[in-house]
Amino acid sequence: MKRILIYIISGVSLLLSSCGREFLTVRPIEDLTGNNYWQTKNDVDMFVQGLYSNFRNATMNHAFFTSTGDFRCAPIVRTPGSNGAGSFMNHLTFLKYNDLNGLFAQYYSTTRLYSGGGVPAENSDYFGFKNIRNWGRFYLLIQKANIAIYEIGRLESGVISDTEKKRYIAEAAFLRDLSYFFLVRLFGDVPYYTSAYFTDAVGRTPMLDVLEKTYQDMLSYYKDLPWSYTDQTLVGNKAMRGSALALMMHINMWLAGFSDLDKSQYYRRVDVLGKELVEENEGAYDLLPLENTKQIFKGRTKEGLFEIVQNYNYGELFHLSAPYADYVLRAPYKTHSITKSYIHYEPDFMKEMYPEEASDARKTFWFEDIYATNGDFVCLKYTNVFADENNEDFNPDDNQIVFRYADAILLRAEALAELSDEDGAKDMLNMVRDRANATLITGESGQDLKDAIWWERVRELLGEGHFFYDLVRTKKVLNSDYTSVPMSVSAFNQRAWTWPIDASAYINNPYMTPNRYWNF
Repeated sequence: MKRILIYIISGVSLLLSSCGREFLTVRPIEDLTGNNYWQTKNDVDMFVQGLYSNFRNATMNHAFFTSTGDFRCAPIVRTPGSNGAGSFMNHLTFLKYNDLNGLFAQYYSTTRLYSGGGVPAENSDYFGFKNIRNWGRFYLLIQKANIAIYEIGRLESGVISDTEKKRYIAEAAFLRDLSYFFLVRLFGDVPYYTSAYFTDAVGRTPMLDVLEKTYQDMLSYYKDLPWSYTDQTLVGNKAMRGSALALMMHINMWLAGFSDLDKSQYYRRVDVLGKELVEENEGAYDLLPLENTKQIFKGRTKEGLFEIVQNYNYGELFHLSAPYADYVLRAPYKTHSITKSYIHYEPDFMKEMYPEEASDARKTFWFEDIYATNGDFVCLKYTNVFADENNEDFNPDDNQIVFRYADAILLRAEALAELSDEDGAKDMLNMVRDRANATLITGESGQDLKDAIWWERVRELLGEGHFFYDLVRTKKVLNSDYTSVPMSVSAFNQRAWTWPIDASAYINNPYMTPNRYWNF
């Protein structure tokens, strides 16, 4: 019991320090060292497991992936007559048109309460948009990861084996670097530090520097992670070598998208990382048949590179607003009272993504009424357990996919196309298309090939949190050929693609600066 209390106290103190009076201040070193802690393998395991819980808390207690990755600048339509058409779902319109000022103005609206629950609007945050703009949850994870790396690194021999020590440290480094990557995509320039028990107020580090540092950091640790785990319950839910390779590939594609330097160096990195992932994975990863869709998105398969776990049977459920499934399922895939999906996509977008005449098994396995605009549209990627015997409204208990094997394959295809290795790019692209029984790409070249890869990412990864980020890093968000709600060049250059930073970041920190595009 005493040891359990230590874990609880350490977590609470870290949370308070990240959000309270002193920015980026954590407990004194003597509180978590020596006789108090880090005495057994169980100490290490529980602390590292807590890092995964912190990441889950930073992302799945609110509408994080949908609001940041799926719906911003997306050609979504609120289905008339559905629950998504009411004022409670106004965020869908604000996100579509990238109007975050309007999104946050809702909190102070005199015409309705934001929650619809009878409490003051400014105190209500059902969808968690205030959580998204408050980076404290990610910095809590970063603080704890830094502590884990420091403390595990100085453990006396015999507590854990050298192999275990390296793996635990690599897991902590992965979650730290993943957090920084998410922070950069949300806010651009962010404070960067890797010291344990950090206490200084710091300003924002340029985003390209943060990305390069996270890449180099992960590069130094990733080979200490296993390709997979013999315990099937851990596959995809704990960091694997494929998780780290996918993260580094994404980081380098962002570096290529924003750097003024020679972009080919970053594309070459992605190619090398992708080659290792695909050709040297010792059978750990594979594209599964589409008939196994339920298993893929339930999680713990060879296709999942990193996932956030939930389990209906154990009551470990994400917030109702968190999953993409909540917006694109209806009866009989949700409770009988939900007769229409909350959203569908603009017909021209759907037909560009999945042409009516084109052969593609994903249209059958992943969708129902794919072109419907009357509420019948369903995305079937997420259709596991959805309701209990009382027919209450629950989302499927699928894991949240962060990185998937198909995603990494298509990143490599994109990098190879940019390096003018068009045959290699087609090979990667056709791995994904072949699994879908789609017509293979053969004659395309130049921009046509690059566009084919782009649209393949859209159709393969729809609803997995990538759409907006792919628009931004490629700057296709400026072009109406790729989204019906493009961003202006001036707005993009002022970083309208970021989120506003919560006021708590400025407390006792004279070095902090805002994302000036946003008024809130």
